[in-house]
Amino acid sequence: WIRRGKLLGLACALPGILGLRVPLRAPANLNLRGGSVLMSSASDQAAPVEKFRKDYAPTPYAISEIELDFSLHDGETAESRATTVTSRLHVSRRPGADAGASLDLDGEDLELVSLAVDGVELTPGGGAYAVEGDVLSIDSSALPAGEAPFVLESVVRLAPAANLQLSGLYKSGGMFCTQCEAEGFRRITYYYDRPDVMATFSRVRLEAGKESYPVLLSNGNKLEHGDCGGGRHFAVWEDPYPKPSYLFALVAGDLGKVSGTFQTASGRQVELNVYSEKENVDQCDHALASLIKSMQWDEERFGLEYDLSLYNIVAVNDFNMGAMENKGLNIFNTALTLAKPSTATDDNYERIESVIGHEYFHNWSGNRVTCRDWFQLTLKEGLTVFRDQEFSSDVGSRPVVRIENVKSVRGRQFIEDAGPMSHPIRPESYIAMDNFYTSTVYEKGAEVIRMYMTLVGKDGFRRGLTEYFKRHDGAAVTCDDFRAAMADANGVDLAQFERWYTQAGTPVLTAAGAYDAAAGVYSLTLSQACPPTPGQAAKEPFHIPVVVGLLDAASGAEVVASRTLELREASQTFTFDGLPAPVM
Repeated sequence: WIRRGKLLGLACALPGILGLRVPLRAPANLNLRGGSVLMSSASDQAAPVEKFRKDYAPTPYAISEIELDFSLHDGETAESRATTVTSRLHVSRRPGADAGASLDLDGEDLELVSLAVDGVELTPGGGAYAVEGDVLSIDSSALPAGEAPFVLESVVRLAPAANLQLSGLYKSGGMFCTQCEAEGFRRITYYYDRPDVMATFSRVRLEAGKESYPVLLSNGNKLEHGDCGGGRHFAVWEDPYPKPSYLFALVAGDLGKVSGTFQTASGRQVELNVYSEKENVDQCDHALASLIKSMQWDEERFGLEYDLSLYNIVAVNDFNMGAMENKGLNIFNTALTLAKPSTATDDNYERIESVIGHEYFHNWSGNRVTCRDWFQLTLKEGLTVFRDQEFSSDVGSRPVVRIENVKSVRGRQFIEDAGPMSHPIRPESYIAMDNFYTSTVYEKGAEVIRMYMTLVGKDGFRRGLTEYFKRHDGAAVTCDDFRAAMADANGVDLAQFERWYTQAGTPVLTAAGAYDAAAGVYSLTLSQACPPTPGQAAKEPFHIPVVVGLLDAASGAEVVASRTLELREASQTFTFDGLPAPVM
């Protein structure tokens, strides 16, 4: 199933249905460790570790900048570790962090060639560092004292063609490609592979064979390119905006493209490219038009302008996800990008437009402001699903889009919320993060965002969103930060609204009305109840906005214009005065 650009497995995309992002898994007996690939029995594998939101703590070290150098090679066999990655991390100990804390970096299936601090190589076996499982641990004694910044340089070897997880850097269909969300960057180099570590990828150099890989792409803007002898060439990229590792991307292959430009509201010219296998280029025009439409809509509706001088989309047959919002380099499966009148239906065109918009809208709601931790996934996905729903509604038929959205929630998310896997849109714990790319996090998350707009109005929602981006641009934040920005920008109390993030289940709303002819008063009693879900036997009342209007019972004429009632208790009665005749 494909939903908003995320792919569930490699089965089939059901027509008109948008499904989830779940990376493929390696075989059960393949034990992936930092430094080597070890075949082991199930009894040798470490037991899964459950992670809890309440245990969040920042890393003891900060990484402000990263430089990467990729030497991409095919190797004689798929298992050959012929590709090398050199990384230079600009690191410093955080103020107040334990002076004796080791620097523990994530890494999977990496062969460590060398490691150096400020140009001084660390030797293995001397106690300066150790590779333990999937962690490279560097002892504090090998690092500068205090908070002095330093550069950690590592060289690792990879075998992208043998990367059957299709997470990190892999080779498929004659092309090098990456997928780093949620935890794939650790399969490229040693790093703090978590969303709250935001660094500037100041220099990313790609080198590969010119004949097989004439196109070399990464995030941001291209600084330079050229030949380097031996039939090889290079390109250097820079992304000036801090980002977490899950947004890193590279593509190297033999691709064609269609191109265009977009002039932003401030007058900047942005180069736009949609790349694909050459045989598919004649089907890329609609994707390019959809991108331009998305950029214009986000400026007009929310005042959000694109921030780089280049925006690339790559559509590849063998990409294992539906789509991914990597900063300035979106990667799509061709099923969500390619269309031409002779082979595509109206539904195909609309779905492509929606998903192109979704990934573009992530540039602000997910990239410029991202999640502190993966428990906050709905912060970027629920918000961006809502934004792409509004985009589709504004450029298409709002009633039709809304009906489709509601059918999707009722058909999938209600079932999920009523079953054994019911969970809040912000989970409290997980064992494998990939399990939480769910309909609840995405679609129910979007409905929770929609309730904000119902409570504060369309203009109030834009004020809140503007305040949110103003406060947190370049930061990794929480759902509570979003709720606070909405509340402060509109002067409303949204404390109880947090229950939508902490409680699972689908509340049932009932309404009972009565008209008092003598007093000319209509009374409307609203009640709510939410059934128990796993781990939550009792529920507290939600903060539910309910839009109500009254019509004359005889003529159907509007008597009371639609207004928003706020149900905060298990049951509340709202009265409407001055009504001379029965209403409904």
